[in-house]
Amino acid sequence: MFELIRNPSIDFMGKKKISLAISSVLVVVGLLALLQIARGKANLGIDFTGGTALMVHFEHPPSLASVRDVLSTHGFPGAQIQNVNNTSDLFIRIKVRREATHSVTESLLALLRTSFPGNPMTIRQSIEIGPTIGSELAGKALVAIFFSLVGFILYIAVRFEFRFGLAAAISTFHNVIAVLGILYLLGTEINLLIVTSLLTLAGYSLTDTVVVFDRIREQMRRSVRQTPEQLINSGINQVLSRTVVVSLTVELVLLALLIGGGPVIHAFSLALFIGVMIGTYSSIFVASPLLLVLPGKRKGLGGALRKTAPESNRV
Repeated sequence: MFELIRNPSIDFMGKKKISLAISSVLVVVGLLALLQIARGKANLGIDFTGGTALMVHFEHPPSLASVRDVLSTHGFPGAQIQNVNNTSDLFIRIKVRREATHSVTESLLALLRTSFPGNPMTIRQSIEIGPTIGSELAGKALVAIFFSLVGFILYIAVRFEFRFGLAAAISTFHNVIAVLGILYLLGTEINLLIVTSLLTLAGYSLTDTVVVFDRIREQMRRSVRQTPEQLINSGINQVLSRTVVVSLTVELVLLALLIGGGPVIHAFSLALFIGVMIGTYSSIFVASPLLLVLPGKRKGLGGALRKTAPESNRV
């Protein structure tokens, strides 16, 4: 495989205080975002608040400003309107925070046809979600994330040991909450696609962390005379080129989706693009240092530390 970095010898554990400070800021921002989402103060999509999403095709593309003025004037303020890849298709999203007595879609289509009489229009997609369903979807999304974290702990605990599983779960939670916080700061709409991207990111981060952990475990078995910090540094440096190359490859694909994927998957691609960077960072600077502080069995890192202790310090 192509080696981007040859024979690195970076002291990652020597920089754990800096990484701890960075991660602490990311987690605080993420928790703030989570609180705002729970209070309904964030930019929530119609999946969680209820509303209507339409994709309509005009024979002649109208200006976004004219469509926005028409909707604002006739009782649809705050409507989100996007042009789909510079075509005659418009993607319109309207949030409705109360149960409507009539179809918002029908009212919206009638308004567009009346306001643009010389411009024939057809419907490509129509979705209506009530606030009750939106609240139910939000609850199920939180449950899905919770059980995914529990599953990660069990999987890693079986494959390695509980300390590794707990470190991987904390790292995964760090990744998810950090991406959520950054998206909140960017004003990105939080919808089911974002939840999907967070779960996808969790799986990717777990895979990357398992690769690093597997090499650290190999170092435990072979280099018993090294200190725990040296064991972890050695394991990370051995897979550093692989980790960077894989992450860059994924980022190139996500960058292509960000540029040419269109508005429907833009938020999804953005969340993954940010998440892959944070996931790669956390595998090295979050998950691995946690092995030094979490309690574990006598074997492994703790055992390596005791074996390297001077005879005068042994009881």
